[in-house]
Order: sequence, then C-alpha cells, then structure tokens
Amino acid sequence: MISERESRVAFQFEDFSLDPERRELRRADKLIALEPQVFDLLTHLIRNRDRVVTRDNLLDSIWNGRVVSDSTLASRINAARRAINDTGEEQRLIRTVARKGVRFVGEVVETPKAAPSAAPLPERPAVAVLPFTNMSGDAEQEYFSDGISEDIITALSKLRWFFVIARNSSFIYKGRTVHLRQVADELGVRYVVEGSVRKGGDRVRITAQLNDVATGSHLWAERFDRKLADVFAVQDEITEAIVSAIEPQLYAAENFRAQRKPPDSMDAWDLVMRALSHYWRVTRQDHVVAQALLEKAIALDPNYGKALGLLGTSYMFTAHMGWMDMAAAMPVAERAAFAAIRADDEDPWAHNALGHVHLFARRFEDSLAEFETALQLNPSFALAQGYYGLVLSYCGRWQEAGEATRRAIRLSPRDPYAPVYLGIEAYARFLGSDYEEAIRLAHEALRQRSDFVGAHRVLTSAAGMAGREDLARSALRELRRAQPNASLAWIAEFMPIRFASDRDRYLEGFRRAGLT
Repeated sequence: MISERESRVAFQFEDFSLDPERRELRRADKLIALEPQVFDLLTHLIRNRDRVVTRDNLLDSIWNGRVVSDSTLASRINAARRAINDTGEEQRLIRTVARKGVRFVGEVVETPKAAPSAAPLPERPAVAVLPFTNMSGDAEQEYFSDGISEDIITALSKLRWFFVIARNSSFIYKGRTVHLRQVADELGVRYVVEGSVRKGGDRVRITAQLNDVATGSHLWAERFDRKLADVFAVQDEITEAIVSAIEPQLYAAENFRAQRKPPDSMDAWDLVMRALSHYWRVTRQDHVVAQALLEKAIALDPNYGKALGLLGTSYMFTAHMGWMDMAAAMPVAERAAFAAIRADDEDPWAHNALGHVHLFARRFEDSLAEFETALQLNPSFALAQGYYGLVLSYCGRWQEAGEATRRAIRLSPRDPYAPVYLGIEAYARFLGSDYEEAIRLAHEALRQRSDFVGAHRVLTSAAGMAGREDLARSALRELRRAQPNASLAWIAEFMPIRFASDRDRYLEGFRRAGLT
C-alpha cells in the first residue's frame, strides 16, 4: 500500500520526470503517453530501486496477483524501457538480473510535492452522510443499512439550500475507521452524519448522529426503535432533524416535507436496495443481477417510480457499454422510463432514465431537458450530472460538457463511478481537438477502471488522430477485448453523435488505429 506521503513525491532521472499522483511521465516538457499497466510497472520499479523486483512482486503489484504470461510481462517491461529511451540490449536504466528479476538502476532524485488542499467548502451548508453501520451480525443485511443511508442522502439532496455529497463518495468510507476531520477535508463538508442499523425480525433500530466537524461538536443524536414497516417514517424523521439542527431559520421558514412517494411494499424497497448494491459496482454481471431484482420489485409494486427509473437506466447503460444489443435494450428501457414518469414524476431516477432513452433515440433537446429536470429535483445527483455532460458532448457543446463532468466529480470527489466521468470529459476534449489531454484523461479513467469500454474507445480514436501509431494499435487491442463487437458500423449506428462532422472525425481516428 502506497502511503499518502509517497504519493506526493515526484521522481527525476536523467531528463525525465515521473509524477505518480498526476500519472504523468515527461521528458523535458514533453508528455509521454503510457498505457496504465506500463506506467504502474515503471513507477513500481522506481519506488523499489533499492532491490531486485521479482516476477511475483510485479504480478502482485501490477496485476493484483493474477497470473499473466511471460511474454505479456516482457512486453510491458520493454514498453517501459522504450518510454524512457532504454533498450533490452543497453539496459541503462532498467536492468534484468538473470533468474531473479529486474531493477531500476538509474540515479533518481525525489522531489516532495505540496500536500493537496482540502476540497473547498461551498456557500451552502455542506453535508456528507456516511454509510450506516450494519449491526445485525449478518453480512447479507449490508444492503439494508446502505439503503437507509442512501434514502437519507436523497431526501437531503432535494433541499436546494443544502450541498450534499453524492452517495458514491460517502460510501468509500464504508468499513473503514476514519477520523471525521479527514472525511470533512477530503469531501469538502462541515457536517457529517453517521449512524447504525440493527434489523431483527419485524423490528429495526436506527441510530443517527449529526456532527459539526468544524467545532467538533455533536449537534443532534437520536435512536429509533420501530416496526420494519415504519422505516420510511424514520428516514423522514432523521432528515427533518438534520435540517432542523443545521438550518433552523430556513427550516422554520419553509418547513420540511418529504418529497417522495414511498413504495407500497416494504419487500419492493428491499429488492431495490439490493439492486442498487449491484448497480453501483458497474460490471456486466452485476447489472444482470440488478435488472432481475428490479423486475421482481416492479412485479410487487408496478407504480414504484425509483425501481422503474433504475431499471430503464440500467438497460441503457449496459447497451451503451456494448454489453447487450441496443435494439433489445431500447424498448424495455423506454417502457420502464415512461412508466416511472407516470408513477412518480418527482423521482429524479425516472427523469434520468428518460434522459438516457431520449439520447440514444437521438431526441437531443428532450434528453437535455430530462437531465436538467433530474438535477432540479436532486441537485446532488452526480450520475445525472455526469450524463448531462455526455449529452452536451454528443451535441458538440464540448466546453459545457467538460464543466458538467467536473461538477459531477465535485459533487462526488471520491466516486467509484469517476472513470465514467473522466471518459466523458476525455471525449469532450477529443471534440475540442485536444487529443493529448483526451489521451491523458482516458488513461486515468482506465487506471481507475481497466474494463471501462468508453475510455477504451476514446483512447483508441484520440491516439489515432494524434498520430500515436503504437498507442493506437495497443489501445485498439484492449478495446476489442473489452468490447468484442466494436466496429466502425457499431460506432456509427449506436453512438448518438449529433453532428456528422464530429462523427466523421471520431470514426477517422478509429480507422487510423486499424478498426474496420
């Protein structure tokens, strides 16, 4: 595990500079593009230059213990050598030690970097709701305590005079012992909500506490013992108490009312919370599981807007990733999205789903309007903010798209979904003809999530347009692994790029990379 101090060190050798935090290798002032694994391998060798690094060390550090062939390992080492103007024959910087491993032998100077500043506090009261602790003694009940936390985040987010950190960033602290000051600094908040849930039989005990981290004081704490069927009322009571404690004047003036329609069936809510725990993992198989759970929830409660909206969003996302056929996904998603709007037009997930459907049906203005509505209903909805940026980029409004994705990252600074937002901004940069920055952002997205198809696509085309022939070919190989059905015809048909000139340039990058 790399310490925080180590991550804030840049390495200088010869006329090269390697910055692990920014994931940049430069020679003089020129940025050198590297595949994520090659960058990680070079960084690992430099950090461990005082010893010979074995094959097993590299497999553990770069491939997380996964076994890869000797030829794959050799190709990554050779790529690292090429990047720093070394060769297997010369071995000036990276030396092979027979039957033992490899070692970085160049002279290195470490340059400390300033500690990153805390995220700035917004003008509105800023709140983070940490995932409530599951006290049930049953790991299978994790989704239930997560669901309680998520509902409270959603309720607070609908109040426009709060700045609420999105769910995915709050949830990176799940299962970790972290000082509240660290949470506040990393997320840029003053207030932190924490609590616990114990579910047993038809009863539930929920505790919650609101902390003012700036003063170190507890503003409010309460314990609720209720029947399971009353869980929604408890969530509203907790939210109301938080609002009252933080903004008494606003609370008195406006009064708090929950702006949502709870499901008719507790079992339906239970299924949706299970589905969300899979949805946020952003894998093909997890989306399959989530969709099955949502279908069950809708069978129990056909008017459950959030279940319908989430189902529509999931189908559109899996099709956009190339994990299922768009022609099969579209009608299912469209039915679910319109049903969600009919069931609860105040639910942001319903408008998020319809925004996706309109986008891939190339109804661009309607799509923009739906995402804008979702964000009016929940200003902290980072996912809708990121996809609003995607629609803007597909409409050629790449500067606004970049602003939207950066807002999504500010709403959720530590989001496991961040690779998607980075991929969207990479595409926006591509449209602005800044191919080097598009390559950098795509590399960063893939470093965070190597299976993210969208970043593979942008990287391939940007490298092609930048004339990076070796990078374009290697990026295309990885794209074909991530999306076997990728082709010029697929991109032209299923990527809803509004203007022919933008589409033609994107396709040209793929052609130069060798895609047919």
